[in-house]
Amino acid sequence: MSNVFSFGERLEGYAVPVLNERAVRAAAGIVFFFAIVSFMNAWLIGNFQPTRVFVVAFLIDFTLRIFVNPKFAPSLILGQWMVRKQQPEWAGAPQKRFAWAIGFVLAVVMLVLVVVKHVIGPINLVVCAACLVLLFFETAFGICIGCKVYNWFNKDQAKLCPGGVCEFVPTRGAGGSWGQGAVVLAFAGTVAAWTSHVAANDPYARPAPAAAAAAAPPMDAAEAERCKVPDFAKAMGHEEKWKLHNACR
Repeated sequence: MSNVFSFGERLEGYAVPVLNERAVRAAAGIVFFFAIVSFMNAWLIGNFQPTRVFVVAFLIDFTLRIFVNPKFAPSLILGQWMVRKQQPEWAGAPQKRFAWAIGFVLAVVMLVLVVVKHVIGPINLVVCAACLVLLFFETAFGICIGCKVYNWFNKDQAKLCPGGVCEFVPTRGAGGSWGQGAVVLAFAGTVAAWTSHVAANDPYARPAPAAAAAAAPPMDAAEAERCKVPDFAKAMGHEEKWKLHNACR
């Protein structure tokens, strides 16, 4: 039974339970892929059904990670299989559990908002964005933001951090030079200018047919009240998206 309900592996030579960081990053990438797909469906076309499916799947996965054993979490099973031919990189398990607990709390919040109460508003955007940022930093850079937060609340600081960041002190200039920073800024400015040009010269743009707009039946008073754009959406320039997300014309 102890082999089932446990968190991390006890290996000789390691003071704390450990997890294979390579598998953890792979699992974060798998979860991030489905998270961004569901988020973009909701954001771009107002289809929240994939989000409702994803939130439940995410919550099940993280419940198994935290309260049963990471070995039985579907995303980590797939992640471990994907990196099975790579040498394990052992990282401390306690800080990972804390970081995943943050993800679990966010998943519970999204379950209540999106699945149970069908709430649509800026709070959903904030919670989704937080999940995406945490997952992206984990899978793309190997940076566990939740693990850094762990050190704020625990007297015993995290050990065996991925990439050795708990012990390693980078040399001066390790992050690049001012010249390299200027290259990045110039590149970003060029892309922004080109984006503006492309948006202003879209060869595929089609004007909305006036006849179709005129043919649309008028809304009754109740529907008009429901579709009244709230002030927060107007303040963020989110009026059209709000109408899309609430199935309003």
